[in-house]
Amino acid sequence: MDKILNNFPPITLEEMSGIKLMNRIDTKFVTTRPRLLQLLRMLEGDYLVQEIDGAWNMPYDTIYWDTEHYDMYNAHQTGRANRQKLRFRTYLCSDLQFMEVKSKNNHGRTKKKRMEVKDMQLEEASKADFLHQYLHYEIEALRPTIQNRFDRVTLVNRNKTERLTIDTNLRFQNLVSGKGLDMRDLVIIELKREGLCYSPVLEKLCALHIRPHGFSKYCMGSALTNEALNVNRFKRKLIEIDKIRRAV
Repeated sequence: MDKILNNFPPITLEEMSGIKLMNRIDTKFVTTRPRLLQLLRMLEGDYLVQEIDGAWNMPYDTIYWDTEHYDMYNAHQTGRANRQKLRFRTYLCSDLQFMEVKSKNNHGRTKKKRMEVKDMQLEEASKADFLHQYLHYEIEALRPTIQNRFDRVTLVNRNKTERLTIDTNLRFQNLVSGKGLDMRDLVIIELKREGLCYSPVLEKLCALHIRPHGFSKYCMGSALTNEALNVNRFKRKLIEIDKIRRAV
């Protein structure tokens, strides 16, 4: 992958700062590493690759929080259109950490609010004020539930109207059940764009028979590592993911 990405023009983190897409439409795709390499070869010339200190494959560490009764997980599992997630994401290369609230509405739009933090102490005044403003759950009911780690490559199209994130080496550690899961053979691709503008990657994905496939790292990771959770609505997705992994 590094050899292929070396052919992409670089874009710096500073240049990427104007492409936040905090109010956007997200489309996810699930595939395998061999198919990803095919896709990247097809994207040369259409995209730039984000580069930080000469590197483009960045390690992430994320901890998701939920209520004791998994209200956020269940909102997704039961198909509720308006739903939220709370996570603490650490960018390991820069050691920056953000508390993030992601909200999805019934029009398919995702809005993200975040603040830089030093720890996960929710009682701190600035964090509490932030959560009271953006999260629809009581702070006292929240607890960390699952950790995931992955490596991310970020591409941006030449018109700078979209970002394409590519996540590999995905691992889960459930903080409630204690179960871990290594999914390094799976690749999660996410197209993030403002509205339904033209996207060069879509026709390439179609040519490779890589179809849209919802994959919430929080929900899928939780369903796969906590047997106490209801997975009825996720059963088909879990079967599809297993088939994709077996195809490697």
